[in-house]
Amino acid sequence: MTNERWEDVDRYIVELFVAPDPALDGALESSRAAGLPPINVAPNQGKLLHLLIRAAGARSVLEVGTLGGYSTIWMARALPKDGRVVTLEIDPHHAEVASRNFENAGLSGRVELRLGRARDSLARLEAEGAGPFDFVFIDADKQGNADYFEWALRLTRPGSLIVVDNVVRDGAVVDAESQDPAVQGTRRLNDRMAREPSVSVTEVQTVGTKGHDGFALALVLG
Repeated sequence: MTNERWEDVDRYIVELFVAPDPALDGALESSRAAGLPPINVAPNQGKLLHLLIRAAGARSVLEVGTLGGYSTIWMARALPKDGRVVTLEIDPHHAEVASRNFENAGLSGRVELRLGRARDSLARLEAEGAGPFDFVFIDADKQGNADYFEWALRLTRPGSLIVVDNVVRDGAVVDAESQDPAVQGTRRLNDRMAREPSVSVTEVQTVGTKGHDGFALALVLG
């Protein structure tokens, strides 16, 4: 199969199962207009996050890497009215675009955006006694994924789910000699998760509009 075929299948899936939505579509358009990189999750992947959160009965979500807030909107909408998403973003421009998107989606009161280095924000969350979070989505710089996973363990509870995006890297993750920092960061994450007895982990390859990649799903056991 070619990338074009993968994209055709994704469009077919989205047309069947992801209804047009002014807030979500507007978030993508405003992100494009603001010059944000087109690295948000695909619509069917956003709905997967939404369904995982609903299936888990989650009430609190931690997101590492906001970008324009597209995935944040999907996740916030999966929560009950008293639920909350804390999302972390390092880039002030991205955060500004995301904040407008949250407001347009009517979710400003359910989403807390924290600006700054993720490691610093995660440390502050722990110091504040935040959490435990029921669901964590990690989709930021891949070099930091192993660190973000460590923090996720400290900020969750038995039964929490941790999802990490972009763990296949067009298949390059199998290349131990790769000089790509994102590939090496992903391999460090995978090695760390494989050694951690308090989680049960699998990874799934995906193809589609985002090319050949995949995600990790970790259940915190305690």
